[in-house]
Amino acid sequence: MDEPTSVLTPQEVQALFATLRRLRAEGCSILYISHKLEEIRSLCEAATIMRLGKVVAQCDPREKTARELAELMISAKLKTQDYSQKHSAQGPERLVVSKLTIRSNQQFGTDLKEISFAVKGGEIFGIAGIAGNGQSELMDALSGEIPAGAPGNILLDGAPVGLERPRARRRRGGCFLPEERNGHGAVGGMSLAENGFLSAHIRGALGRFGLINKRRTQEFAAKVISAFDVRTTGPLAEARSLSGGNLQKFLVGREVLQQPGVLVISQPTWGVDAGAAAAIYEALVALAQAGTAIVLISQDLDEILLLCDRIAVIAAGRLSEAMDVKDATIERIGLLMGGTQTGQDQAGEAQHVVPA
Repeated sequence: MDEPTSVLTPQEVQALFATLRRLRAEGCSILYISHKLEEIRSLCEAATIMRLGKVVAQCDPREKTARELAELMISAKLKTQDYSQKHSAQGPERLVVSKLTIRSNQQFGTDLKEISFAVKGGEIFGIAGIAGNGQSELMDALSGEIPAGAPGNILLDGAPVGLERPRARRRRGGCFLPEERNGHGAVGGMSLAENGFLSAHIRGALGRFGLINKRRTQEFAAKVISAFDVRTTGPLAEARSLSGGNLQKFLVGREVLQQPGVLVISQPTWGVDAGAAAAIYEALVALAQAGTAIVLISQDLDEILLLCDRIAVIAAGRLSEAMDVKDATIERIGLLMGGTQTGQDQAGEAQHVVPA
């Protein structure tokens, strides 16, 4: 099984694990592949850890902490970092979304239905949900890849931008990083410098009079590479030559170093190792501390609960009411992900979903 819980609610994960344990008791052998280390610790009796296509360790994961497993994965010590109480809303609302309703133009897309939320400067606002419930459509609407219906449906630092395209929104201080890094966030056959230019040419002043300033473009890419410890041969390396984690670090750095007023980022650590994830988390927290309003769209509940000040859940194109992260429980979030309107209707019956 390869990442079998990526599209499940926490309650469904609990049911899956009960089934797998029953199969194990009946004599079935199970090979379980996952980047979620607590799942490995809970479910598995033996673990094989791979790095760069080679086996680097074997252990009983029940005898290791998630941190120890992560350090085996990256062959390095993780820095101790407490993300709690590192940032707080510091100013007025920088991004306001009001009754955003969009009919998806894709065959298997999800319509957005009266999405409303607001994010203040210095705040990280999390949007959780199972894949395919409108996250892609919401990202496209916030970035300007699809129009939002009316100018006032989206306000960026008070300016109505609902009908503006991505370039205009970037001029107003918005930065955006979609889920799919290959072909959407980056062009594989282009160099890192060229990929940096694609989104940073406005805020980074990398061009003038329609011409690319190659020196400044390469300097910007080099700055991203240095600041985010991107393992590559340099700014002229093609994007497709990088590992997934290193390319993701470059793309996150490309947006962060533009010092946006608003950053919308989807699945920031999907498919990256623990070391790269830690670097990305630190960058997002530092950006929030500097006053940026951040919208974090993620399927990883641990990530949402770790980083965010407030969270909401998207299900079938509808967004729940926002809740403070200190008031959120796995049970409530799971019910909302499954389509329960309040997340409290069955809370008394829900069991904790982290397998013991």
